[in-house]
Amino acid sequence: MSELERFGVSMPADLLAQFDRAIEDAGYANRSEAMRDLVRRYLVERRWETAEGEVVGTITLIYDHHVPGLSSRLTQMQHDAAATVICTTHVHLDHHNCAEVVVVRGEAGEIRRLADRMLAARGVKHGELTCSAAQP
Repeated sequence: MSELERFGVSMPADLLAQFDRAIEDAGYANRSEAMRDLVRRYLVERRWETAEGEVVGTITLIYDHHVPGLSSRLTQMQHDAAATVICTTHVHLDHHNCAEVVVVRGEAGEIRRLADRMLAARGVKHGELTCSAAQP
C-alpha cells in the first residue's frame, strides 16, 4: 500500500451531516474510508468516460425469450464481440422472462456499443451496463 497523505475538505455543515448519516447507514467505520471509495468510484467513471486503459463491466438484460429470434440475435452479438465478452450467465426467471448477465472486458467505447445494441433489441424489457475497472 502506498503512503497515506492527509488533506482537509471544507463543506457546508448540513452537507457534512447528511454525508455522515449516509456513511453510517452504509456501515463505514469513518469518513476516510468513505472518501477513498468515492475517489475510487470517480476514477473508474473517468476511465469509462475517457476510454483510458482497460475497463471491465457487466451488461444485465431482462428479456422475453418468446420474442422470435431474440435469443439468437443476443447470442450472435456476443459472438461478434468475442474479444470483449468474457462469460455469460443465463437464468430462467419464469415461463416468459430470462435474465442474462454478460461480463465484458476491453475498451470502453466498444463495450458501450455492444451494450447499446443489446439493450435496444426488440424484446429486451430492461437492461443496464454496469461499469467498473480492474485498477481504478
